[in-house]
Amino acid sequence: MEHPYLFFIKFFELIGLGHFAHSYPHVVYSWVVMILLIVLGAIAAKSVKMIPTKAQNVFEVIVSGLEEFMVEVTGEEGRWLFPIAATVFLYIFTCNLIGLVPGFFPPTASLNTTGSCALTVVVFTHIIGIKYHGVKYIKHFLGPVWWMTPIIFPIEVIGHLARILSLSFRLFGNIMGHELVLMILFFLAGAFFAPLPIMTLGIFVSLVQAFVFFLLSIMYFTSAMEHAH
Repeated sequence: MEHPYLFFIKFFELIGLGHFAHSYPHVVYSWVVMILLIVLGAIAAKSVKMIPTKAQNVFEVIVSGLEEFMVEVTGEEGRWLFPIAATVFLYIFTCNLIGLVPGFFPPTASLNTTGSCALTVVVFTHIIGIKYHGVKYIKHFLGPVWWMTPIIFPIEVIGHLARILSLSFRLFGNIMGHELVLMILFFLAGAFFAPLPIMTLGIFVSLVQAFVFFLLSIMYFTSAMEHAH
C-alpha cells in the first residue's frame, strides 16, 4: 500500500529525482531526520545559558535522564558510550515520530533503516569487546570449558547474528504495522477523526520502541565489556 502523499517525494520529482525518491523514500526521509537533528542540536548548543530557559531545562532533563539510566546499567565504565547510545535513541525516536506528520514517511518503517541501525550496534558491540579484552574477547564465544567449544561457538555466533534480526524486525514490524493501520483508517474514515486515536497511540509506541532499542543496545555494550565466564 502506497502512502497517499509524501511531501519530499514530490519535491524530488520537481528537481528530476523522482525515480530515486519513489524507490528509496526511507533514504530521503532519513536525510530529513538527520538535517532536523543537526539543526536542532546546533540551536540547542547556541542557546545554552547559565540560567537555563524552559527549552534548555527540557533538553537537560531528557539527556541527563538517559545518561543516568545508562550508567545504572553499564556502570561508570560505560559512560563514554553514552553519545552513540543517545544518538541511536534520538535518531530512532525522531524517525518514528516523523511518520505521524501528514506527508512524511517514517524511515523506520523500512527494514533497510532498522537493519542498518541494528548492524551498527552489533558491530560496535564487538569493537567494544576487542577494545576491552583484545584477542581474549574470543573467550566470550568459546564457553566455560574447552571441550564444549564445538557446541558453544556455533550457538554464540548464531545468537549474535540473531541480535541483528531481533533489533531490526521488532522495530520495523511495530512502526510498519502502525503506519498501515493509520493509512487504512485514513482511507476508510477520513483524514482527521479516525486516525487521531491511532496517532496518539503512535507517540507512545514511537517512544517505547526507541527506548527498547536503546536499552538492548546498552545491554549488548555491557556484555561486551564484561569478562567471559
